Amino acid sequence: MRWWPRSIGGRLAALSALATVVALVVAGWAIAGVLERFVTRGIDQRLDAQIALLASTVGADGRVDARLLRSHRGLLTMGRDWRWLIHTPREALGDAGLATMTVRTMPRHHGRDHRSGPEGGPPMPVDPAEVPVPLDGIGADGVVLHARRHVLATTSGTVTITVAAPQAVIAQPIREAVTPLLLALAILGGLMAAVTWVQLRIGLRPLRSLRDAVAALRAGRIDRIDEDQPTELRPLAIELNALAADTQAALATARLSAANLAHALKTPVATLALAVGDDPVRRRQVDRIDATIRHHLGRARAGGGRPPATPLAPALTDLAQVVTRLHADRGIAVIHDIGPDLTVRLDPHDLDEVAGNLIDNAARHARHHVRVTADRDARMVTLRVIDDGPGIPDADRTRAMEPGIRLDERGDGHGFGLSIVRDITTLHGGTMILEATPGGGLTAIVTLPA
Repeated sequence: MRWWPRSIGGRLAALSALATVVALVVAGWAIAGVLERFVTRGIDQRLDAQIALLASTVGADGRVDARLLRSHRGLLTMGRDWRWLIHTPREALGDAGLATMTVRTMPRHHGRDHRSGPEGGPPMPVDPAEVPVPLDGIGADGVVLHARRHVLATTSGTVTITVAAPQAVIAQPIREAVTPLLLALAILGGLMAAVTWVQLRIGLRPLRSLRDAVAALRAGRIDRIDEDQPTELRPLAIELNALAADTQAALATARLSAANLAHALKTPVATLALAVGDDPVRRRQVDRIDATIRHHLGRARAGGGRPPATPLAPALTDLAQVVTRLHADRGIAVIHDIGPDLTVRLDPHDLDEVAGNLIDNAARHARHHVRVTADRDARMVTLRVIDDGPGIPDADRTRAMEPGIRLDERGDGHGFGLSIVRDITTLHGGTMILEATPGGGLTAIVTLPA
């Protein structure tokens, strides 16, 4: 489902928001319903009191005592559109329009009513025929009414008493109460959203901590994940530690196999080099075999375990001296100024492979000098080897880092130097790029873990 959030936090937030909205809607509907029943019951009691007053004016013979009715008129007039009607077999007194009121709904109360009767007194069950029947309808003049109707049995026939109040006297207090109710529900929804956000932040914090621990384990900054985790995450931490241990064991086995392979091939390759003598073609092939072996051994060595912290300055000083002597006939100078406190998380042999291949490659193509610089940020050290040679065209820089590729066939080399550097830096979480040197030449930039 594209609309469903992909994150656990997003899904929990969506579910919480949906549940909150549903709960608030149901609560609002229920409270509004209770409020409507409460207001309606109050109006019904007032209408029933009017029915009791009107019923007191009807005699047993069905006649209406006009004098008594006039004395009650002040109590019957409660406001605009409040109406009453006494309909006897002989006459109709009051608002005749109530007799033709269009009923919109069926009576809402049937059966027994446990409220007080017209005479007052304690609540008691009464006969349904004696209970005023509620009716909602529209008067002859179009006013929406809430009415109560009561039937009296007399010697001359039945007398129907109807009293009605405008529906607005029920709707208005409900509207006035619902407005602050909706505001309160909105505030409550906002508070629940804030609480949900806090719960998600606190509840998902162990998951974020475990993610950071896995990243640190992958980067080699820790050896294992702390297994003191919440109950739901502790089995995952245990399995991750077991996976890391199995991976380390497999890497150790691979490194041991590579070392054994190197030891086994050392003597045959040396014997083969003596056997080919000065034949340049065969000698070149033997050197290529030796370079290939060193290339794959370097990859195996770079993938194993957490390497030590190696100072950068001493290694570069030694390499600069060696490369300067190798290219003494061309007068190539290797210049570097590396701080003594700069270290990289790299095996010393791997550092020699990386820096040595870069400096030697730069010296072979430089015209006058090679310059080496280094700086670091919070996590990585950036090493730059800059020469003033002819450089490499943009289209060929990526291909120059592929194993066995030589863009310049002059001189020695087998095309594995830059590929070894790229593989070792990549396996340690670093990068390697080649850029043009301003003014001419090539700049090799590698990042290594600090």
